[in-house]
Amino acid sequence: MNGSVVPLKQRPGSRRPRGALPSVGDRRGSVLVLAAALLIVIFGLAAFALDVGFIALTKTQMQTASDASSLAACTELTNGLGLQPALTTPQVVAVAGYAAKSVASANPNGGLDDTYLDVSRDVEYGQTVWDPSAQEWVKNWGVSPYNMVRVTVHRDTLSSLENMKGDRPLDTFFAGTMGIKNVGLQTDATAALLPGVGVSIPTGSSLTADILPITLDIQSWQALMAGSGNDNYKYTPLTGAVSSGSDGVKEIDLYPYGVNTLPPGNRGTVDLGNPNNSTTDLKRQILYGLNAEDLSWFGGELRTDQGALLINGDTGISAAIKAELEQIKGKPRLIPLFSAVSGPGNNAVYTVVKFVPIRIMYVKLTGSNKQVIVQPATYVSSVVIRGGTSVTNESYFTRPKLIE
Repeated sequence: MNGSVVPLKQRPGSRRPRGALPSVGDRRGSVLVLAAALLIVIFGLAAFALDVGFIALTKTQMQTASDASSLAACTELTNGLGLQPALTTPQVVAVAGYAAKSVASANPNGGLDDTYLDVSRDVEYGQTVWDPSAQEWVKNWGVSPYNMVRVTVHRDTLSSLENMKGDRPLDTFFAGTMGIKNVGLQTDATAALLPGVGVSIPTGSSLTADILPITLDIQSWQALMAGSGNDNYKYTPLTGAVSSGSDGVKEIDLYPYGVNTLPPGNRGTVDLGNPNNSTTDLKRQILYGLNAEDLSWFGGELRTDQGALLINGDTGISAAIKAELEQIKGKPRLIPLFSAVSGPGNNAVYTVVKFVPIRIMYVKLTGSNKQVIVQPATYVSSVVIRGGTSVTNESYFTRPKLIE
């Protein structure tokens, strides 16, 4: 030997000297372990995201079913409003419940082809009005006549797991591995026919407001609502037909014979639009209602909750509009009520304080004893302005609207 030191070869499995770097094979093994752990986390998060997305989708579908069902049920409430409702309260509840259930069944949710409703549990009725001071809806559940309905859709009823009803909790896909086999969901929606304080039509809109250009003094109307008047004509709600006979609802004559408590004036037609309107305009308004151009003369709306309206008088009810009044017999319309009038004939100015719903029952504008007989009705329209007023037998309403 030449005196040099030759290191001993490291035995297999012996300890790596301190400070030595791990071999390539060791590093690869560590990365594989870390990657496997990360894949487990990623797959877990993906599975969790899938369940969360499915839950969110199902709840959206349930809310759609709640909204649509409450609006469908609310539409049927019209039949229970007014002095002469088409249906009794129990009948209204039955018809509205059927409408809610039918619409719900047409909406899928959470893998089910239809949405389940237990009508006796999931559909509630009541009365609501807007409180302008509190800026909120005041809801009185169970109070009739109903103008409000709430529909609740369930996917949270544990007892349904046995009989497999559609309100059982929603099964999860992957959350079951963490002990969450299902989740409970619930949605609800409230719709209402809201009492109105006037009508509004936007500029350029093709909508119309069914207001007759014929006015009546409020004293005569109040006497009618208190029970005064005759009952010589019959309205059949289910068919819309008008005939001679009694239906339990008193009637009043719109023809201008004058009122002793008011100054002389033309208790007849009024200018609901251009003050220089013609008989042709009156005929159009009677048949088809007021249009956007008519309401533009009043700023696009006619409403009485912000003070009385001063409206010009016209020449009065005449035989020229008889045919048009005959054509709308039995159909609901609004008329303005005035508290005072000044000036005669075409120069009359009416102080209009409210609108009320009526239907025409009889028209005679030729010969002697001219008459335009009307009775209170129920009026619902998309152009009605909802307001802070109570629900009464002389209320008129918006179309069904979601309020929650």
